[in-house]
Amino acid sequence: MNAAPTTRRLTVAQALVEFLAHQYTERDGRRQRLIGACWGIFGHGNVAGIGQALLESGTALPYLQGRNEQAMVHAAVGYARQCDRLSAHAVTTSIGPGATNLVTGAALATVNRLPVLLLPGDTFATRPAEPVLQQLEVPYAGDVSVNDVLRPVSRYFDRVTRPEALIPAAMQAMRVLADPVDTGAVTLALPQDVQAEAYDWPEEFFADRVWRVPRPAPDAAALAEAVRAVRGARRPLVIAGGGVHHSEAEEALRAFAEATGIPVASTQAGKGSLCHDHPCDVGGIGHTGTATADALAREADLVIGVGTRYTDFTTASATLFAEPGVRFVNLNIAAFDSHKLGALSLVADARAGLAALTDALAGHRVEKEYEAAYGAAKEEWERRVDAAYGAADASARPSQTQVLGALDALVDESDIVINAAGSLPGDLHKLWRARSRRQYHLEYGYSCMGYEIPAAIGVRLAAPDRPVWALVGDGTYLMNPTEIVTAVQEGITFTIVLIQNHGYASIGGLSEATGGERFGTAYRFRAGDGTYTGAPLPVDLAANAASLGMRVIRAATVGELRVALAEARGANRPTCVYVETETADTVPGAPEAQAWWDVPVAETATRPAAVAARAAYDRQAAGRRRHL
Repeated sequence: MNAAPTTRRLTVAQALVEFLAHQYTERDGRRQRLIGACWGIFGHGNVAGIGQALLESGTALPYLQGRNEQAMVHAAVGYARQCDRLSAHAVTTSIGPGATNLVTGAALATVNRLPVLLLPGDTFATRPAEPVLQQLEVPYAGDVSVNDVLRPVSRYFDRVTRPEALIPAAMQAMRVLADPVDTGAVTLALPQDVQAEAYDWPEEFFADRVWRVPRPAPDAAALAEAVRAVRGARRPLVIAGGGVHHSEAEEALRAFAEATGIPVASTQAGKGSLCHDHPCDVGGIGHTGTATADALAREADLVIGVGTRYTDFTTASATLFAEPGVRFVNLNIAAFDSHKLGALSLVADARAGLAALTDALAGHRVEKEYEAAYGAAKEEWERRVDAAYGAADASARPSQTQVLGALDALVDESDIVINAAGSLPGDLHKLWRARSRRQYHLEYGYSCMGYEIPAAIGVRLAAPDRPVWALVGDGTYLMNPTEIVTAVQEGITFTIVLIQNHGYASIGGLSEATGGERFGTAYRFRAGDGTYTGAPLPVDLAANAASLGMRVIRAATVGELRVALAEARGANRPTCVYVETETADTVPGAPEAQAWWDVPVAETATRPAAVAARAAYDRQAAGRRRHL
C-alpha cells in the first residue's frame, strides 16, 4: 500500500510564509528567489496572523519594517524593476486604512507592469459579530470589504476565506507575478480569523518550485513581413521602451542598431537601452524628448516599437508621427501592446525578437545620408545639453538643469538616478546622459509623487554596491518622506537631492500654458487679494530630513553643490543634499518641450489667458490622427 501523504499542521499565515520562501524564477539558466522579502506594518488585521508567521519563520522570509503602506509598495516596485521583474517583494498590512493605503502603489505597479505581492488583512470570514472594527457595511452585499478597491488595480485578486483555498490562490498569484505579460500587483486578501486558523497542509505545497520565464520567438510569417517593411523603409526609427530593459535586451538592440544603422529613440522607461554616446542613440522621444528624436519621428516612414506601450507622452498625443504613409512594426511580448497603432505585430520577447530581426536583415543598412543627418542632429543636441548644464558663475544659485549638470559631471556607469514626478522627468528625459542599462530609473507610467525615496530603498536593496540618487522636488518630498526613517534604521545608504523651488513647478508651468495662470501651484502665503502670491513659506525641509535621521548637506551655490554631491556620493549613511534653485528660466539653451501633449483647455472663458490658451490648443489638436 502507498504511504499516506505527509502533512504539516500550520496556520494559514504560517503556511503562506513557508510557501513564499520556496518560490523561484529562472530565466536563461539563472535562478533567484521570486519573493525576496516581506514589508509589513501590523495592526489587528494581520499582527497575529502574518506578523506571527514572519516572526516564527526567522530568516526564511526576511522582514522589512516600513512606515507608510503606499511607500512600502513603492519600495517593492523599485526593487522589482531593478531585478528585471525576476524577483519581487511582498507587502502586508492590516485591514482598514492600512489596506486602502495600498491602492496608489498597486496602481503604479500594475500600470508599469511590475510585480508586487499584496497581503492585506481582511474582516472576519466567519462573521462572529458585525460590524467589526474597520468593516465597510454594504447594504446590498455581505461579502464586500474595503479591500475590493484593490480589484481594478490588481492583475490578480483573491480573498482566501477558507484554509484550503490558499493553495490554488497562492499558485495563481505566483503564476501572475512571474508572467512577463500579465505581471503587476497581485492581491491575496486574508481575513484575520482565517490567517490564524490551523490546517493540515500537504508537504508538496512547501517544496521548491521554479517558475520559468520564457523568451518566446516571433512567428516566422510575421517576422518575414516585418523584414520586408524594414528593407522597404528609407527613414526607419526604433522606439525603445521599458520592455528592452525587462528582457535584458540592450545588447541585442545595440547589435541591431549597429548592423542596420537605424537610429534609436527611447521612452522614459526605455532610456538607457543604448548608452548616450552610442552613435545610434538619439535620446528621448515625444513630449519630453529631444529635438533630434522628435524630428526623426515626424519624418519616419517606419517606426519600430520595441517593448513600448505608446503612451500619449511618447506619441505627443497622437500628433508626432506625421508622415502620411508611416507604418509601424511593434515587437512586444504582450499582444495587447504589439497591435497598437495598427501595427504589424511581432509578439515575442524583446531579446529574441531583436536577434531574429538582426539575423533576417543581414546585409541591410540605411542610406549613409540618413546616418549622417541624424548624427549631425545628435551632435547639435549635445551642444544644447552642454549649454543647459553649464554654469559660468560658481557663486550663483543653480537652476534645476545646472543641478543635473553637476550630478552628470560626477557619476559613472555604476550610479542609479531615480525620479517620478514634477518638472524633473522632462529635464531628465531630454538631458540626462545614461551611461548603463539600469542607471536611469524614471517611474513615468503613473508619475507618482512620493515614489522616489522609498523606491531608492528598494533599488539599493537590489543593487547594494551601486550609488543611488533620489531626485526630489519640495512638493514630492512633502508627499512621502517617512521611509527616510526606514533607510536610517536599516543602514541603507543612498542620497536624496532635495530641490527647493517653492511649489509645484511642473504643474505651475502647465497651468500657465493652459490658461490656469499658475492658480494654486505655489507654496506661498496669501496676499492681500486672497491669492497665494505672498512671500514663500518659511519651511525648512533640510531640517525635516535631519530630524528623521539623515545627514544633511546644504548647498547654496553651484560651487557648493558640486562639493556637496561629491561628499554625498562617498557617504556611508543616508544623506540629503539640499539646494534651493533659481526658478527663473535664465539658462542659455534650456530646452523647451519638443512636441505637444494634450491637456484640454477651457472651451469658453472670460480671462484672456484662457482664451489665448484655447486658441493654441485648437491649433495643436488639429494635428491629431488615428493610425489604422
